[in-house]
Amino acid sequence: MSSAANCQGADDEFVSRIIGQLDATVQGAIIARDAVSGRLPRDEARRQMIDVEHQGDEARAQLVSRLSRSLMTPIDREDLFPLSRSVDDVLDNLRDFVRELDLLQVHGGEPFVGILDAVIEGVQAFGAAVGDLGDNPERVSRGTLAAKKNKIRERYQLAVATVLDGEVTMDKLKRRELLRRLDVVGLRLGEAADALADGAMKRSH
Repeated sequence: MSSAANCQGADDEFVSRIIGQLDATVQGAIIARDAVSGRLPRDEARRQMIDVEHQGDEARAQLVSRLSRSLMTPIDREDLFPLSRSVDDVLDNLRDFVRELDLLQVHGGEPFVGILDAVIEGVQAFGAAVGDLGDNPERVSRGTLAAKKNKIRERYQLAVATVLDGEVTMDKLKRRELLRRLDVVGLRLGEAADALADGAMKRSH
């Protein structure tokens, strides 16, 4: 097998591991959205989230193991590792959101549903950018920009302004904490997109 074929095979393997993490993350966001919308009981959402988190952790563990044994990676190791870690952080914060939603006994609905819709859209856009990594690194930068131009922060800010309008109650403080958790999800997704964009730029030069 040629060195070019070896390189392509390594790229495909790493990309598939990251896509595995992102698939689990999308599932986690859908579970969270179903929990706040009332379509899924909260105890069942927590149970399902544990399973999804294990899937994401397994994909990341495989990537890290492969990284330790590989001489060829689709982007620099210094970018690939934080990319995977940030995706893992997104899923971890979604897990914590579902757990806290249950513990704090906060009524869901809007604006949580709207923010989680933006999370799903952002993660899916990021997954499309990752999928371009092996074939068209130059197109990755455009894809990561689309992933970062999500409405998570905008919807979070509007929600916080609404929640804190008027008298501050314990319920409002609980809702603000949950909203902040989703804002962190957006921040971690942005960090993953930055790592991918940096790695793709280095590779295209």
